[in-house]
Amino acid sequence: MEEEIRGELTEEAVPDSGAAEEKEAEGSQTDEKLMAAIEAILFTMGESVEISAIAKALDVSAARVRKLIGKLKKRCDAPSRGIMIQQFDDAVQMSTKPEQYENLIRIAKVPKKMTLSDSVIETLSIIAYKQPITKVEVEGIRGVSCDYAINKLLEYDLIKELGRKDAPGRPILFGTTEQFLRSFGVKNLAELPSVNTVQVEEFKEEAEAEVDDRLGI
Repeated sequence: MEEEIRGELTEEAVPDSGAAEEKEAEGSQTDEKLMAAIEAILFTMGESVEISAIAKALDVSAARVRKLIGKLKKRCDAPSRGIMIQQFDDAVQMSTKPEQYENLIRIAKVPKKMTLSDSVIETLSIIAYKQPITKVEVEGIRGVSCDYAINKLLEYDLIKELGRKDAPGRPILFGTTEQFLRSFGVKNLAELPSVNTVQVEEFKEEAEAEVDDRLGI
């Protein structure tokens, strides 16, 4: 009987070797080394990288990667740094700070600054708040053709095709991109300011006035 009790205690005292090895593997890599690795990945990739992909590459948990990205972001926020870390939902990207634009174009000599007209901005706003949405639906709100605005937004990578609507003709559905989030300084669509029906009506009135001007009414 005494031997059975001793055996049970011994079994209970044995830790989960798998969990212990996983914890040891994470602990063996210091925060500084991991942040250096994350920085190297983001610098090399150039575009946004899924946090889960970074975690898998470094063999650590996604939670730890998120924590280290927060630390890295604080470091880059310092005035002495010319780069910044941007996070979009479950992805993260390294990019230059907006205030460095003038310095960059002196080197690149090919400025790519976006210029959006009022009509293009209105079209973008409607897509951002109503997505996924078709071109016909956008035109129904604005009251004018949106071919030029849609093409310009696609050119600037501010919107993209999300698929097709299950309706006659299978019209294309449009939505915003990560470039849209970067350009307007938000992490996700939930951070967009609220819009009310009055603003939508103003869009329609401005669009109608635009048509009148073109027709000389």
